[in-house]
Amino acid sequence: MTHSHQPGTHTSDLHQHQHQHQHQHDDSGQAEILDLDAEVLAEHIAGITGSLPLAAAPRQIVDLGCGTGAGTFALLERFPEAHVTAVDTSTGHLKLLTDRACAEGVQDRVRTVQADLDAADWPELGAPDLVWASASMHHMADPADALAKVHELLPPGGLFAVVELDGFPRFLPADAPAERPGLEERCHRATDSFHAEHVPHRGADWGPMLSAAGFTVEDTRTIAVNIEGNRSEAIGRYALGSLQRLRNAAAPGLDPADVIALDALLDAMSPNSILRRTDLAVRTTRTVWAARRP
Repeated sequence: MTHSHQPGTHTSDLHQHQHQHQHQHDDSGQAEILDLDAEVLAEHIAGITGSLPLAAAPRQIVDLGCGTGAGTFALLERFPEAHVTAVDTSTGHLKLLTDRACAEGVQDRVRTVQADLDAADWPELGAPDLVWASASMHHMADPADALAKVHELLPPGGLFAVVELDGFPRFLPADAPAERPGLEERCHRATDSFHAEHVPHRGADWGPMLSAAGFTVEDTRTIAVNIEGNRSEAIGRYALGSLQRLRNAAAPGLDPADVIALDALLDAMSPNSILRRTDLAVRTTRTVWAARRP
């Protein structure tokens, strides 16, 4: 179950419905998006890991739905004595995570576990002090069951950090492209029914569910993300890949003129390509719930 991104997680609800469970049609394309998500939002991920209400640095961490490792590597950097068990359903993403761990010389601090977190039984995940789930909980088929399993996994005093993007990031100003103002918002509206069917827990308030599962919610915070395009050239590629995936679900519900304008934005060779724009930004919000097992 790949969800990261963050951050994994990276995130963020960044296109992950496209590869959940049996829907893993484009592992390599999804991996690129997850990596871009991690690169663009790295400062925000680091801020979240640094603000967790921890009395002591965790030594054992589980990253649920780790994707290609945005959360895993942020946690390894924040807690240099920690070991991370990275869990995902995608063997391809876990291979990329392992390769990066080897390249960075931290392979002895990472264990990967391939698992479907909607299965009746989870594999052995050790005895973590901290469980991290970024952009993954809303994809669970039975969130209450998943929360109960995390509660069982953690010892008394252990912390569970749930990080969720409140929605798909926006990249274009409201009046762009100039000939089709509001195009991006219409694309999102065209996918509302798709998301309602396939990811019904997107945007959920996890606080009451965490409490019902026996956790004590110690902190809830919403973080606004607004990163100007001139901060990183990766933002153009992030916008391109993200909107390419959005197009597949949105096109049937769009006016033909909107589809033409969107395709011009997504054509890397077009003079109107999103890669040539200088007015891009990444705008979204993240909510973090820090919940402790009493």
